[in-house]
Amino acid sequence: MARGKTVCGGLSTLEVTLMVLFVVMTAVSVGLISVMAVHWEDRLQEPEPTVNPTAGPHENPYLIGVGRADCTGPPGDVPLMGYANLEQTAAGIHTRLFSRAFIVDNGSKRVVFVTADIGMVSQRLRLEVLKELEVKYGILYRQDNVILSGTHTHSGLGGYFQYTLFMITSKGYIKPSIKAIVNGIVKSIDIAHRSIKPGRIYMSKGELEESNLNRSPHSYLNNPAEERNKYKSNTDKQVTLLKFTDLDGDGMGMLSWFAVHAVSMNYTNQMVSSDNMGYASYLLEQEKNIGFLPGEGPFVAAFASSNLGDASPNIRGPFCANTGLPCDYLNSSCPIGGLKMCVALGPAGSDMFNNTKIIGENIFKRAKDLYGKARQEVRGPLHAAHQWVNMTDVTVQLNSTHTGRTCKPALGHSFAAGTTDGGGDLNFTQGAVEGDPFWDGIRDALLGAPSNETQDCHQPKPILFSTGEMTWPLPWHPSIVDVQIITIGPVAIVAIPGEMTTMSGRRIREAVKQELEAQGTFSNAEVVVAGLCNIYTHYITTYEEYQIQRYEGASTIYGPHTLSAYIQKFRGLAKAIAEPTVFQLLLCSQGKEQELPKGPEPPFFKDSQLFSLLPAAAVDKKPINTTFGEVLERVDPEYTVGDVASVTFVAGNPRHSGDIRDKTFVTVEKYHNSTAHWDVVHTDASWETRFHWVKNGAESNATIEWHIPLSAQAGSYRIRHFGHYKQWKGFLETVIMAYEGVSDVFRVSKIKSNY
Repeated sequence: MARGKTVCGGLSTLEVTLMVLFVVMTAVSVGLISVMAVHWEDRLQEPEPTVNPTAGPHENPYLIGVGRADCTGPPGDVPLMGYANLEQTAAGIHTRLFSRAFIVDNGSKRVVFVTADIGMVSQRLRLEVLKELEVKYGILYRQDNVILSGTHTHSGLGGYFQYTLFMITSKGYIKPSIKAIVNGIVKSIDIAHRSIKPGRIYMSKGELEESNLNRSPHSYLNNPAEERNKYKSNTDKQVTLLKFTDLDGDGMGMLSWFAVHAVSMNYTNQMVSSDNMGYASYLLEQEKNIGFLPGEGPFVAAFASSNLGDASPNIRGPFCANTGLPCDYLNSSCPIGGLKMCVALGPAGSDMFNNTKIIGENIFKRAKDLYGKARQEVRGPLHAAHQWVNMTDVTVQLNSTHTGRTCKPALGHSFAAGTTDGGGDLNFTQGAVEGDPFWDGIRDALLGAPSNETQDCHQPKPILFSTGEMTWPLPWHPSIVDVQIITIGPVAIVAIPGEMTTMSGRRIREAVKQELEAQGTFSNAEVVVAGLCNIYTHYITTYEEYQIQRYEGASTIYGPHTLSAYIQKFRGLAKAIAEPTVFQLLLCSQGKEQELPKGPEPPFFKDSQLFSLLPAAAVDKKPINTTFGEVLERVDPEYTVGDVASVTFVAGNPRHSGDIRDKTFVTVEKYHNSTAHWDVVHTDASWETRFHWVKNGAESNATIEWHIPLSAQAGSYRIRHFGHYKQWKGFLETVIMAYEGVSDVFRVSKIKSNY
C-alpha cells in the first residue's frame, strides 16, 4: 500500500498529525506537565545554544570552526610510539606533528572531531584534554561530543599512557611529551572555537588504488566466502571526505578518512615524523595556504585513520631481505633469519622517505580530486552518543540460543612476532596457536601464569601476557573503554578505540547503518569508521580472523568476541540516536542519546602513581675550543636544485629547549638584494628539511639537511640552527642557555656550473 507524503525522515503526514493530536489531547494531564518540567530542567544543563544571525528564512547553514596547532614534543631521547622498540628513540625532526580540529554547530548542539599526528589517543591523554577543556569552556566540550583520533604515525613521541604495558614500552609517563600533545590538541580546539562562522559541508567519496595492501591475507581468507564476495578487495579502498566552506563557497578545511597504516617511515627511523598521512596534509595545506610556512595559514586539511588494522602502505609486499624471495605465506618468516629478515617493501623499495612521499602523494591527489568534486551537501541534525563500557565483562548475544562473552585482557604469543611492517627480535612466529614451554616458563616465573578461566576465554589464543590479571604497579591494560558516535546530518562517525581490521570495519559500518536507518529517521546514512580514538586497546579482528592468531588476532585483547561486543554497543548508541521521542518528532528531530547510562568511569591515576624510566637530560658538553652553535662541517659554496645542502653544528640536547611548539630548530633563509633582508623559506616543519640530532655521550651534534626542491629560486641562502644547552652554575645549580648557529652563505642555481 502506498504511503502519503513523508516528513521528518520518513514518517507520513498522517502519522505526524496523529502524534500532534495525541500530545494536544494529553496536554491537560499532570503527567505531561511533569514530563515537560523534567525536559526543560534537562535542557538547562545543556550549553546555551549558539545563534546564527546570518541564516536566512529558507536556509540553516551550520556554524563551522577549523583549527590546527603544533603538538610536537621533545625530539630527543624520548621513545617513538608504535613499533614498541625501546632503542628507537627520538633524534631529530623529519616533519613536525600537528593537531587538527573541526567544530560543527547547528544552533542547539555542537560536535568536535580532532585528529592528531600521534600513534594513537590514550585514555590518559583524552582525560587530560577533557579536563583542560572543562576549565576553559565548562560543559560545552565533553566526553560525549568530542572525538579525539590519532593518525597512527609510528614516528610520534610516546610517554602519554597510564597503563603499565604502554609505560614499559615507552619509558614510562613522560610529562613534557604528554603536555605538548595535550596543549596542542586544546590549542587546535581553541583556534577552531574562535574561528566559528556560518558555512556549509559537502561530502564526497571515491576509490584509491595502489596505496594499501592486506598484510594478513591468510586471516582475511578465514572470513566467510559469501561475505568476502561482497567486496572486490581485501582492503578498503574508499576515501570518504568532508569539505568545509564559508557561505561564499571559500574553502575552510577538509577532513578525510582512509584505511592505511602510517608506517612508511620504518622501525629504523629516529626522527619525529607525521609519516604518509601527515605528508598528505602538508601537501594540501601548502597548496591552499599560499605564502604561508608549513603549519600556518587558515585552511586545515586533515587525513584521519580508519579501519587500518591489516592495511599496510608497503604495497610491494613482504620479501626476505637476505634472499629477495617472498616470505612464508602463513607465518611471515624466512628460512634463514626468521621474522627479522621478512620485511614488507613500499613502492620505492627500502627507501622510507620516498615510500612516505609516494603514498602521501597518492592520498593527497585523490583527496584533492574529491574535494574539487564535492557537491553533495550535508544537512540535518547533530547528535553525540557516548558510553563507558567494561570490556572485560560484556555478554554477547551470538544468535537466538547462544551467547558469548568478552575476556580480561591478554596478549598472545604472536603479539611478540610483530608484523611484516616491523618484526620482533625473538623466535616467535605469527599464526601460533600453541604456547612455547621456554617462554611460558619464563613468564610464569616472572609474572605468573594465566588463570584457567582467562586461558579458556581466549581460546585458541596461547597467552603470552595475561595483562588483565597483572596489576602491579598499575593495571597493565584498560578495562573501561569509550564507545562513541557523532552524527552530522546523515554522516555518522564511529569512534573506534583501537585498530580494526578491514572486515571488522565493514561489519561495524553495516551494523550502525542498519540501526540508524531502522527507525526511519535516517536515510542513506554514511557511516565512517574513525580509528585510534579516545583510548587504545590494540586490535579488533573478526571472530574468524581471531582463529588464525596472526599478530592482529593475538593483539585482540578482549578475546574472540571483541568485535561482536563492539557491534552490540555501537548498535545501542546508533539506536539511541535514531529512535525518536514524541517531542523530538514534533520538532523534526530525533535521538534518545541523553538517556543512555554513562557506564563505569575510567580511572585517572595520580601523577605520583605513574613512573618514568627516562632520566633527566644531563649537562651538555662540547669539544674543546668550540662553542655551542659553532659549525663543525661546512656547507659547499654552491648547489643545484635537487642537491642536498648539509651543515653540522655543535649542539645541545633538544630536551633542554622545553616547549618547542610553534618554534623551530631550523630555518633555511634566502637573501633578497632589493630589501637587504633574509627571508625564511623553510623551517623544521618543512618536508624539505631534516634535523638530525646525533648524541655522543654528553656531547652532541646537529646536522641540518636541506633537500633543495626543484622549485627553489636561484640565489643566496643560509641555514640557521637554534637550540639550548644545560651548564653548571656553581657547584649544585644548573642553568639553561640559548644558542644559535649559522652556516656560510651558499648559492643555489637552476643548472650546474661548468667549474
